Amino acid sequence: MVSYKELGLVNTREMFKRAVAGGYAIPAFNFNTMEQMQAIVMAAVETKSPVIMQVSKGARNYANGTILRNLAKGAVEYAKELGCEHPEIVLHLDHGDSFELCKECIDNGFSSVMIDGSSLPYEENVALAKKVVEYAHKYDVTVEGELGVLAGVEDEVVAEASHYTQPAEVIDFVSRTGVDSLAISIGTSHGANKFTPDQCTRDANGILIPPPLRFDILKEIEKQLPGFPIVLHGSSSVPQEYVATINKFGGKLKDAVGIPEEQLREAAKSAVCKINIDSDGRLAMTAAVRQFFVEQPEKFDPRQYLGPAREELKKLYTHKVVNVLGSAGKA
Repeated sequence: MVSYKELGLVNTREMFKRAVAGGYAIPAFNFNTMEQMQAIVMAAVETKSPVIMQVSKGARNYANGTILRNLAKGAVEYAKELGCEHPEIVLHLDHGDSFELCKECIDNGFSSVMIDGSSLPYEENVALAKKVVEYAHKYDVTVEGELGVLAGVEDEVVAEASHYTQPAEVIDFVSRTGVDSLAISIGTSHGANKFTPDQCTRDANGILIPPPLRFDILKEIEKQLPGFPIVLHGSSSVPQEYVATINKFGGKLKDAVGIPEEQLREAAKSAVCKINIDSDGRLAMTAAVRQFFVEQPEKFDPRQYLGPAREELKKLYTHKVVNVLGSAGKA
């Protein structure tokens, strides 16, 4: 067994406490590659922000769990090299779908895991989350559970329709499972096409405007669980400049729309202390790579196109930390 503490990582307990009290959210950025890891660390160190590096089941299948674990260890050392004496970096399993997967990650150096039983009947969700918590807490690993279902597609997580979190269930779920944080559904969605055109309105320029988040549900959950750490999944804003660049240079993204950043900033001022961003990073990298290939078709060295993609990703992450999540200077 490899403890996350041996890797220099931390769990989410103290950073979430400070975030809830301070009215900001910790960035949770997904990664699969070295370039994504570098961009995350560079942005976090430069902004002095704590950060959660997330790994999905699909990422582990793609990049290998051992390699990702050592990338996380490298991230800690890289942050120190960049001048951060005590990095606050979490290695988190995103959307774990079984006890076995969560256990494997805990045994291999993850400091936080999510057990997502939200698609199961309620009692099964409770039982599964409790089992993961009982194992994780033996090793001081923090656990995120989920109530409610987000629509959309992210790796192997697929749901056609969303189901809002029921505030009446949250006290029972948290008390019976012992989870350290709770992911809720208030209108966010996975992927770059979070909403159909029929669900949106259009502004004067024809740009889709998504339906607003259900802050009424969030406020009711906060009443039920005062001060308890809340998580928002599916919170990419799908920057239209990236969509336009991708389409200009050969892409075919249609009706891609995300969560307005001003709504995410409002959410971050509440008990929402972790906000997940994945699709925006994919869009940033893809936009940079597509533009490079069209403008410099004679180039073929991966470093020449992955370098600009990494820089664009760092720029995006820095913006999110400073202007959306409010976590700059909190590490």
